[in-house]
Amino acid sequence: MKNVILTIAVAAAVLTSTGEARAQGAQGRAGGVTPEAGAVTPVELQRMFDAYALVQAQEFLKISDDQYARFLPRFKALQDARRQTLQQRTRVLNAMRRLLQTESPSDDGMLRDALKQLQDIDTRGEADALKAYEAIDQVLDLRQQAKFRVFEEQMERRKLELVTRARQANRLNRQQQQKLP
Repeated sequence: MKNVILTIAVAAAVLTSTGEARAQGAQGRAGGVTPEAGAVTPVELQRMFDAYALVQAQEFLKISDDQYARFLPRFKALQDARRQTLQQRTRVLNAMRRLLQTESPSDDGMLRDALKQLQDIDTRGEADALKAYEAIDQVLDLRQQAKFRVFEEQMERRKLELVTRARQANRLNRQQQQKLP
C-alpha cells in the first residue's frame, strides 16, 4: 500500500510540474518566459502511468513469471491500441472543432466526412481492444481475467484522481503566484 501511495504522490508531482511547464510554455510564446528544460510531456507521463499499471497488474493479478512474459506484450498491445484510437479521435475532433468555428455551409461535407471518420475510428478501436482482450485472456485463468477487468477500472479511477489533484494543485499555485507582489 505504501508503494501505491508513493507512486501516486510521484505521479501527482509530475502532473503538477507538467501543468506548470505547459503554462510557462504558453507564457514563453506570449511573453518571453521559456518552459523548464526537464519538463515531462503528456506522452511521457502516459508512458510512466502505463509502466506503473503494468507493475500493479502483476501484483494485483498474482501473475507468475511464465505468465508475465506472455502477458507483458499483450497488455502493451492493449495500451497501444487504446492510445492510437485516442490520438486518432483527438485529431479528427480537433479538425471538427476548427470546421465548426468557421460556421460556413460549405464545410458541411467536410463535417460529414469527419463524423464518418470518427465512427470508423471508434469501430476499429473497439475491435482492436476486443482482440487485445482476447489475447490477454489466453494468458490468464478465469479469476485473473475477472480481476483484470476490475483492475482496469481501478487504474482508470486512479488516473482521473491524479489528473484532478494535479489540476487543483495548478490552480492553487496560480492563485498563490497572483497574490505575490
